Amino acid sequence: MNSEDPKARPRPPRIVPRAEHTVSRADVSSNALKVLYRLKNAGYSAFLVGGGVRDLLLGRHPKDFDVVTDAHPEQVNQLFRNCRLIGRRFRLAHVRFGRDIIEVATFRATGTNGNGNGPGEGEDDRSHSDSGRILRDNVYGSIDEDIWRRDFTVNALYYNIADFTLWDYTNGLEDIKSRTLRLIGDPVTRYREDPVRMLRAVRLAAKLDFHIAPETEAPIRELAELLKDVPPARLFDEVLKLFHAGAALKSFEMLREYHLFHYLFPATSAVLNEPDGAAALEFVREGLKNTDERVREDKPVTPMFLFAVFLWPPIKKLAEELRGEGLSPVMALNEASHRIVAEQQLHITFPKRFAIPMKEILAMQSRFENRRGPRAAKLLEHKRFRAAYDFLLLRARCGEADAEIADWWTKAQELPPEQQREALGGGKKKRRRRSKSRRGRAGAGGAFDAA
Repeated sequence: MNSEDPKARPRPPRIVPRAEHTVSRADVSSNALKVLYRLKNAGYSAFLVGGGVRDLLLGRHPKDFDVVTDAHPEQVNQLFRNCRLIGRRFRLAHVRFGRDIIEVATFRATGTNGNGNGPGEGEDDRSHSDSGRILRDNVYGSIDEDIWRRDFTVNALYYNIADFTLWDYTNGLEDIKSRTLRLIGDPVTRYREDPVRMLRAVRLAAKLDFHIAPETEAPIRELAELLKDVPPARLFDEVLKLFHAGAALKSFEMLREYHLFHYLFPATSAVLNEPDGAAALEFVREGLKNTDERVREDKPVTPMFLFAVFLWPPIKKLAEELRGEGLSPVMALNEASHRIVAEQQLHITFPKRFAIPMKEILAMQSRFENRRGPRAAKLLEHKRFRAAYDFLLLRARCGEADAEIADWWTKAQELPPEQQREALGGGKKKRRRRSKSRRGRAGAGGAFDAA
């Protein structure tokens, strides 16, 4: 399936000389420049492409720089000792410089007639699912063909390290000026090739404050159910990109507007859409505001907090139902967490290193009501205390937890050890004091700093 209509091809690329654009090598990472120049010196074409070029033109500071070349992955691998080839769906080269990874892709062909030599030595190495989703795409070609494998016009600008020119095939420069997000090719076909493009449209529009072009926007609601075909593990990465980029609240609102959120968090969506779902909606919005504030302040954020915010409404509802069936509050909350998390894993797979502590801090919420005795003292010493306490503050801000209880635990943490024992009802019984480093972590502040 070819997403490109040859009759709709624009003119050959507009090549913009260095004096007429704002992309500068001074703003490109030194590691990306090393990769570009080594490819160039070895006789290959080498371009920066994608979000890095887009962000430089917008005056932003890119976190990643992607390189595209006519060198095949195996040839890139021979040039760099610090290179690793990855991927079956898309064969890529990762050139590692410590923690910094420069991703290098080979120009891909658009047709299915064996343009270029893929891993099959000339045979077609592209396949699609019955719904049109690309399963494998390793047919190599030229830059003139590669442009049609890009998703949005603003991500399809190529910076040539050979002469510092900017190559624009799809009027991406004009779309950057008008802050327009526009798919390359037929939107229905492109979304069927990769349904995640619908999530990327929302993410980029929210992050960059762009509007989605009408023809790009039109099919999204109708095709939203295609997200069911995307592997749950892949959706985990996309969700983190959506909500950890500083525009979590806006992304959430857009996902709901385009009927996409339901296919990511169905249990949560069901609660939010109920007649009495206003309180749950306020809670999620408040949690996402908190996330955006932390990103703006350059504070750490974690998937544990994000998934706790999204899954708390259905967990809370189910726990209330289980209490009506006779379970204790603690048992009801534990059982509800287990069921909702297991169901969510069918849609978005998130690792145990996040799921287990998330369930722990949710289970601890009912324990905050007990402020006296050994159990209260143990709660304050719990390694997840700070994370659970931050979640309690979020609940209190939304009016679903007693603000007086939240204030009490806030003050209890600030008391000297002797007064703390007295407040908790520990009398003169000696309790193990936390180390200074542990107290430092607990007092660091912020949602879910303790992972």
